[in-house]
Amino acid sequence: MAEFGYSQTLDRSIGKFASFAAGVSYISILTGTFQLFYFGFGTGGAAYWWSWPLVFAGQFMVALSFAELAGRYPVAGSVYNWSKQLAGATTSWMAGWMMLTASIVTITAVVLAYQLVLPQIWSGFQIVGDAADANDAAVNAAILGGLLIVFTTVINAIGVKLMSRINSTGVFIELIAAVLIIVLLAFNIVNPPSVLFDTQGLGEGMPGGYFGVFLVAALASAYVMYGFDTASSLGEETVDPRRTAPSAILRAVIASFIIGGLILLLLILSAPDLSDPAYGEKSGGGQLILLQVLGGPVGIVFLVCIAIAITVCALAVHTAAIRLMFAMARDNALPAGAHLAKIDPVHKTPVIPSILIGILALLILISNIGTPEVFTAVTSVAIIMIYIAYLLVTIPMLMRRVRGQWPDEAGRASGYFSLGRFGIVVNVLAVVWGIAMSINLAWPREDVYGAGWLAWSAFIFIGVIAVAGLIWYVVRGRHQVGTLPEHMAKQLEEAHEVDPGIPAPPQPKPTEGA
Repeated sequence: MAEFGYSQTLDRSIGKFASFAAGVSYISILTGTFQLFYFGFGTGGAAYWWSWPLVFAGQFMVALSFAELAGRYPVAGSVYNWSKQLAGATTSWMAGWMMLTASIVTITAVVLAYQLVLPQIWSGFQIVGDAADANDAAVNAAILGGLLIVFTTVINAIGVKLMSRINSTGVFIELIAAVLIIVLLAFNIVNPPSVLFDTQGLGEGMPGGYFGVFLVAALASAYVMYGFDTASSLGEETVDPRRTAPSAILRAVIASFIIGGLILLLLILSAPDLSDPAYGEKSGGGQLILLQVLGGPVGIVFLVCIAIAITVCALAVHTAAIRLMFAMARDNALPAGAHLAKIDPVHKTPVIPSILIGILALLILISNIGTPEVFTAVTSVAIIMIYIAYLLVTIPMLMRRVRGQWPDEAGRASGYFSLGRFGIVVNVLAVVWGIAMSINLAWPREDVYGAGWLAWSAFIFIGVIAVAGLIWYVVRGRHQVGTLPEHMAKQLEEAHEVDPGIPAPPQPKPTEGA
């Protein structure tokens, strides 16, 4: 930490599996695949499955770039601090600002997934009206999601050790459940692989034909495979982070691709009736296929596992948002930075950011009550902002590569993860992918955002957030940015005690007779 000018204030207690679990739980295969199967299948039919390997290929380029950065800069607020090392102050601040606001919105998007699972486990979870009614479902989703936000707020305020235990346990259950789902669905295949090439006449008579439909359906896959940088965002709390974080990022992405891809594939191949319109509806989707194929009791058990996955996913997203807010606050790059960067002496965690982020997520949730399109609209806005934040890292990284400034001499000699001669190709692909998918995600589509002005909600919301943030930063923020005194590195000896790899300062020779 002394290398970056900071003192060690967070509790360094996260091991290899917990670091890996942080990345996996943020991506959360069971949450994403089942939350958005209805959208992908309902839009693009069985052939939408091909969007999964497409999205993986693009995001893996980003993950490879991030793994290289994680080995060099394993500090809290990964995207913000990476951009700070690669670009100017304004660019890095905007990267952090976009990622922070996106993370808060993502919490809201994730907790909404409760509505797609809990009422199918037990009808009593449909507290308001009928789950089949879009307006009732939107209100009920806000209630269930609000309870989950309260839970994640409390756990994160208590401390990282409890959060890590819950997260690791949840991920273990999620991985076991995912493998069992794959095995059981594999024994119940009723459709031939050829269905994956059947476009079912979708897109006929429309601009771009099926390709246009496929681009929309691909959003269901794009909504899932992100957040892998969380493994590095917890770097200050991870043991041996320069070796642990890069591998955790890559393992999380690869495991998610394999497991998620198989689940989506087998849901399609085992579906009793691919023409059933319920598969493309929020009240049905992949959850309905699971219940149809595996039967009531077994299907319910797996739905409970999916609910657990949603819970730890929301917990991980909340945790990542806290670390990012803390990282920016200790640089005095946010209003009331001194308060936001304060570490609770008992729990060794930033309690105020935990509570503030929980309150903001709740407010976003409440403001969307009565809007049936909230599921896809909120999720899409959040992911676009994250893609933009990622671009504010990969673009400066590419510019430095082109100028021969990355990796620098220290990076080449570090011995940590490096892309070597493949770096420029990977970096270019990461940037091209990020730009293309951001445009695709933000495109004003009625079936994603709703009709009228809502179709432009991505541009409106993101524009407001970006402009409001820049106004504060230009008028006041840039004049006060600088590490807060209480978080500055104290002595090299203190750093050596935390990490023996950092040389200890020379000790004075004892006087005669001592």
